Amino acid sequence: MKITILGAGIIGISTAWHLLERGHQVTVIDRQPDASMEASFANAAQISVSYCEPWANRDTPIKALKWMLSKEAPLLFRPRLSWQQWRWSLLFLSQCHDRAFERNVQQLVSLGAYSHAAFKDLVQTTGIEYQRLEKGIAHYYTEQKSFDSAGEAAALMARYGVARRVVDRAELLRIEPALTPFAEQIVGGTYTPSDESGDAFVFTQALAKLCAARGAEFLYSHDIVALNSTGGAIDSVTIKPVSTGAKGHKGAQKARQIKADHVVVACGAYSAPLLRTVGVDLPIYPGKGYSATFKLLRPEQAPQVSMIDDAKKIAMSRLGNQLRVAGTIEVGDYDLTLDSPVARARCRMLSNRIEQVMPGVCDTRTPEDGGDPAYWAGLRPATPTNIPYIGKTPVGKLWVNAGHGTLGWTHGAGSGKALAELICGQQPEMAFNCYGFPRKTA
Repeated sequence: MKITILGAGIIGISTAWHLLERGHQVTVIDRQPDASMEASFANAAQISVSYCEPWANRDTPIKALKWMLSKEAPLLFRPRLSWQQWRWSLLFLSQCHDRAFERNVQQLVSLGAYSHAAFKDLVQTTGIEYQRLEKGIAHYYTEQKSFDSAGEAAALMARYGVARRVVDRAELLRIEPALTPFAEQIVGGTYTPSDESGDAFVFTQALAKLCAARGAEFLYSHDIVALNSTGGAIDSVTIKPVSTGAKGHKGAQKARQIKADHVVVACGAYSAPLLRTVGVDLPIYPGKGYSATFKLLRPEQAPQVSMIDDAKKIAMSRLGNQLRVAGTIEVGDYDLTLDSPVARARCRMLSNRIEQVMPGVCDTRTPEDGGDPAYWAGLRPATPTNIPYIGKTPVGKLWVNAGHGTLGWTHGAGSGKALAELICGQQPEMAFNCYGFPRKTA
């Protein structure tokens, strides 16, 4: 079969790989000039099955109200005159209770475990190198009240087969000595040795090149104009080259149609507006996340274990001679600016927190002071439950693989494999309710 994939991030490229593995012809279309240039570009770098926790829980509504007054809040809701935002928010609030939280955790962990196994197979098969560290993820707490609930969260994960254990401060420092300068502020933590980290951008670009070597066609720098249907099924996609604004290139902007037996929408946060053009209305809304990549000044004092800062809700992962720091969610719109007062404050928070936790280890100077902190913002395609849509839509021959929120890197390989299996008429071996293929779970 000839299958067209819309989107060249970790989700789209993983889907392409697994479809090629099954002998299909694959065309990948993306508006960017290369793979992994949007949400997969500079994420937190964590593959974190043990932290597949939805944003919605019983404490979130009160916290979110308080956080609306802070530019540096972990979850910042910025109201807009947008029906889609308000619908998403109401659905999100409906998930803020214990029963929904546990149900959503079970789904996310099931997909996470399946995906981690698929990812390991993929790495072994391809030999891709991407600054991988298989040293687990440590989660440290600076507030006793938050740490007191860590055991409950670990027990919940244990029910679904995840070995996330509570550790005291002394053990946490043995696991990651880089936290020593900050030790007096830490009250305890959790640790999961089976998790890992690595550069999603490097991995995705390498996998895209392997897909091309196996015959996949890549149409980069192309906008998706329309999904075209005949008899209630999608049969082609209209695309045109991204306009460069250069004079004398009018002919290069001509639209054309790409015929396909099946079409997969894997456009991240932009999947929802595209799908709505053909009557598929999914509650996927952008959550703006921030990251900073710092050069290491003292590599010997930098962490080897990927970490989560509970108070700030940020992740830290070492990538060779750099440290990636990422986190926070800003629920507003499709704005990617780094130059607004809110954006500057959130970027500044990342730098300040690293200096608090690991003073002098990274070059956190601003560009004005001669530094190069490599700030970045990306849109996380969030659903109210944090559970992605993977499967067939009500429109014939149209499939979706989107809505992964902050877990695209964690769930990417498995999402691609699962969708490839579904397209081929197989049922993925996991207790996860694939979109359009509901499965009852215990």
